[in-house]
Amino acid sequence: MVDSSEEKSDPTQRSGNGQRKSLIEELPRIVERGKKEAQRILDGLSKTQRITLQTNELVLPTKAIGGLAKFTGQAVKREDNNEFLNRLIYGDNLLAMQALLAGDPDTGLPSMRSKIDLIYIDPPFDSKADYRTKIHLPSVDLEQKPSVIEQFAYSDTWKDGTKSYLEMLVPRLVLMRELLSERGSIYVHIDWHVGHYVKVVMDEVFGRENFVNEIIWQGAIGDTSAKNTKFIKSHDTIFFYKKSEVNIWNDVFQEYSDTSQKLYRYQDEKGRYRLGPVDNPGGGGKFYELGYGEISPKNGYRMPIETAIEWINDGTLIVERGKVPQRKLYMATGVRCRDVWTDINSLQGAENLGYGTQKPSKLMERIITASSDPNSVIADFFAGSGTTGAVAEKLGRKWIMSDLGKPASMITRKRLIDQNSKPFLYQSIGDYQKEQFERSQFRRIGDLAHVVINLYGALPFPMQEGTPTNLGYIKQSKTLVFVDSPTKITGYATLKKAQELRASFMGGWGKIVVLGWNFEMDIGKIIDSLNDDNLEVLVIPPDLLEKLKHKADYEKLIKEGSVRFSSLQYLAVKPVIKKTAEDDQEELSVELENYVLLSPDALPLDKSDKDKLEKIIEEDPLSLVEYWSIDPEYDGEVFRSKWQDYRENHEGSPKVDRKVKLLVPRVNRIRKVCVKAVDVFGFESVAIKEVS
Repeated sequence: MVDSSEEKSDPTQRSGNGQRKSLIEELPRIVERGKKEAQRILDGLSKTQRITLQTNELVLPTKAIGGLAKFTGQAVKREDNNEFLNRLIYGDNLLAMQALLAGDPDTGLPSMRSKIDLIYIDPPFDSKADYRTKIHLPSVDLEQKPSVIEQFAYSDTWKDGTKSYLEMLVPRLVLMRELLSERGSIYVHIDWHVGHYVKVVMDEVFGRENFVNEIIWQGAIGDTSAKNTKFIKSHDTIFFYKKSEVNIWNDVFQEYSDTSQKLYRYQDEKGRYRLGPVDNPGGGGKFYELGYGEISPKNGYRMPIETAIEWINDGTLIVERGKVPQRKLYMATGVRCRDVWTDINSLQGAENLGYGTQKPSKLMERIITASSDPNSVIADFFAGSGTTGAVAEKLGRKWIMSDLGKPASMITRKRLIDQNSKPFLYQSIGDYQKEQFERSQFRRIGDLAHVVINLYGALPFPMQEGTPTNLGYIKQSKTLVFVDSPTKITGYATLKKAQELRASFMGGWGKIVVLGWNFEMDIGKIIDSLNDDNLEVLVIPPDLLEKLKHKADYEKLIKEGSVRFSSLQYLAVKPVIKKTAEDDQEELSVELENYVLLSPDALPLDKSDKDKLEKIIEEDPLSLVEYWSIDPEYDGEVFRSKWQDYRENHEGSPKVDRKVKLLVPRVNRIRKVCVKAVDVFGFESVAIKEVS
């Protein structure tokens, strides 16, 4: 197995004199490769096998108050649905933008090409940052490291320092330009690590003529210790570019300084004002008499006599005998905003959600107000804690946000619910493993299946006619191993096929293990319904394709035996109890029964935290549920989150309520109640109960 990518550069590549090339020498090639990657993506948008967004939930924000939110919009699947739904997307933003550009006719979601008026991004620019997330449980606190997919993304971004960072950024900036409307603008928030290089890249992608401002924001203050023998770092840089000659612009204002305010020492019925000159500062003004015995300005008036008379009539021009006229200049909302922002503080008080890269709402308010109109679509592809979407919502804008981090997506989802936002889609990359496979070194599914079988500890059958390439075996235990494809969803049909193979293939086997990448939403219910002790279903690590980039990687994994195939997490819900209520309604009692977490070995935790987690799993597994939500009228296609409860809703007890009573409209048919739980690590589980 070899890396087939011909365009990846060698970080140790040397110039003609044998010395390592500088970043300045590398920059043209970095931009060229990034543009080629983006063009490859754009050329593939029309393919039938294109990347799509999978809708995990249609979130109808309401806190745990015992009632149901009401949504008057059309179902997401309706082709005639013209209503724009805001979107929170979990996954690689390169794939998210690819899906947004392509659109999805099957779900009625149009292409967003040239439809976004404003993009703000705050890409992580500190290679040494600690991206751990603190998890507070009833009896202990844990520290979750980034998921392995996130770790690979971060390590790829910084493997060769700034060079790798720019290689990550260029194709994304090109796709963002495609998403921007002709009146659109982009703001890129950066700091001293890479800011000067990013400016050069943006000149190339957006055009130097479209550079608008370099904004200096004095945010958090850096190291102030006496050991810090340099000027104290106290600002970030925000680069502001427009897509074309005419961009959306609305004046924004900063408050007057104390010195400026003192100038406005007069006041009348119209407000505070100061007196300003009316002469022409450059000379050559107009000379005329107004008839009050006034003295004309030395250089003449700057305005025609008609304007002067108009100002006299409305009381803004003061004309007195023996004096030069002066004009009243009233104190406005503020001074027009400058490009140095010292008036917006870093995060303080209740707004701070404890997320490392969170930015203050006032910062986003200024940017969104200046460069968008009501009903404009705003996007943020490094969403973090979701400040961009939260502020866009308050200002009457539409929004799209994406982030690779599961904790970021969970924080953002709760923030929007607490804010009582409009309904929004919570989506993920629909064919993530499929896309990873297409970008991997493997050219055949069978080759990948043989690698997975070996990593599991089984032996693949020899490749010969009539023998499935995705089967392996463990001879001692008479166990058959079935590896599903990364391009498929493991569900009922796959498990039935596995049972048939166990019974018939080469005379039959005692047990079969199914290794899958992606699973049906209600896979737990499917496994229960089959009630087969000799059928085991395990999860292939989602980062495995990332780990198998080179032959040496595979050999290392085999030697270490470090690949963990974990069991599925599983939610158990008690039977739903229905009672007749008044006003043509019925009462549903929904209660959580149990939660089974996948093996702690598969989680990004230190050993000490894994031991703590084992104890929690034994004593109170439901305390691991971060939030759960209910769709009392599940249609089998789109989960509509009409009620939800978060741990943070309950002061003093970081646990969700385990039982809820809901009033719902009465129906004369079998009702499907779908319950979704998401644990503190971001894993989702679903249980579906039928109520007759």
